[in-house]
Amino acid sequence: MAHLLLIDDDPDLIAEQVRLAFPRHQVEVAGTGADGLGRVRTAPPDVILLDLRLPDQSGLEVYRQLRQIDARIPVIFVTLAKSADAAIEAMKHGAYDYLFKPLDLLQLKRIVGEALEVAQRMRAPAVIADPADADAEGVIVGSCPAMREVYKAIGRVTGQNVPVLITGESGTGKELVARAIYQHGARAKAPFLALNCAAIPEQLLESELFGHEKGAFTGADRRRIGKFEQVSGGTLFLDEVGDMPLGLQAKMLRILQEQAFERIGGSETVRTDVRIIAATHRDLKTCSADGKFRSDLYYRLGVFTIHLPALRERRDDLPLLARHLVRRLSRELGRDVKEIEPDALGRLRDYSWPGNIRELQSVLKQALLRASGTVLLAAFLPELGKPAETVATESASAEFALEAFIRQRLGSGAQDLYGETHRQVDRILLPLVLEYTAGNQHQAARLLGVARQTLRQKLRDLGLHVSHTVEADEQTGP
Repeated sequence: MAHLLLIDDDPDLIAEQVRLAFPRHQVEVAGTGADGLGRVRTAPPDVILLDLRLPDQSGLEVYRQLRQIDARIPVIFVTLAKSADAAIEAMKHGAYDYLFKPLDLLQLKRIVGEALEVAQRMRAPAVIADPADADAEGVIVGSCPAMREVYKAIGRVTGQNVPVLITGESGTGKELVARAIYQHGARAKAPFLALNCAAIPEQLLESELFGHEKGAFTGADRRRIGKFEQVSGGTLFLDEVGDMPLGLQAKMLRILQEQAFERIGGSETVRTDVRIIAATHRDLKTCSADGKFRSDLYYRLGVFTIHLPALRERRDDLPLLARHLVRRLSRELGRDVKEIEPDALGRLRDYSWPGNIRELQSVLKQALLRASGTVLLAAFLPELGKPAETVATESASAEFALEAFIRQRLGSGAQDLYGETHRQVDRILLPLVLEYTAGNQHQAARLLGVARQTLRQKLRDLGLHVSHTVEADEQTGP
């Protein structure tokens, strides 16, 4: 259960809306800035909602004091439209976001929900677990030689203020390594933000990173503070940096070289102080040779590189990982499963795990939903995929079918081929992803890199029905 603190001199309506949006979380209310600061010192909340106009002092002054107490707590300003400039000024100094009164409930749920995820990333320890501590939550689990090298690399780089590039296949736990570097480094008391470069369109990604000025493009009705400005003094984790468009890479290079940039549509040079940790499943050296990624940016990002092994390369760790996940997921799902029978472990070890730890977690969650008793039996496990050659054949067939569809539509005078093609892809992609996540739309949306509302709308548009849905308020990870 998360702890939310609302600091507002007229909190009744807003507090009711926050409780309605987050019925399972603790919502605490303070009527003055002094009261709010006292509560934060006594019991730091996960997220703070702060009014800009308070009876005893300004919201900005309260915010400055909150930063001195703990700069990691996401602070969301609640403001009237005429006070937006002050909220934007606060964001320049690290505030998470701002909301306008009267509050929009959907926007409230989205922004506070995202802030809770940010708080969890900063707070949940990504510690290195030994076998005796493998039931701890939020840990990097593994003791094989390849993982021991990863631990050594984390230890070498945490105290250095240099960029770090984390490589490895999807689902291997790259964000956990990024969090471990952050939490053990000199910026551990400063903010940590994560951004998936593959999940955001190019123009929006540039705005997310660097911000924009009012009127910079259609829809830019006010100044926006980007992540590089917002997280100054802290750490920014750029996931899937290999998918960053070439047009943004020159601006990224300047950030790494000079810690300076301009917002979109602006001429003012903004100075920042951000440590960058990047991750990718792509071979950036090959991408550079092919002209798909700037070689100078690759060398700047890869000052220190950590490679995470695939799960199939660390089979000796699989029993430890599986037991850790079963105990943790069992608590989350209200099950009493504590052990895994040998036959079930044998089936898990024999599988190649193309989706790595993320796939292992999904499989075990499906098994736990079927389980009864205290032991996870092999009978509870779902079917563990098909032989590699079968998958390759089916993939080639799907590619051929999509090409045939496009060629057919090209010859029939199509007017919306882009949309039609994406709908065809969605008809294949969405059911497969939801099957992989056992119907968990929260996890599916994160895997797809879209909002849950977007996923639900796509399912409705395509007439797809999810027969089993598991909703999760909090992100889980190995």
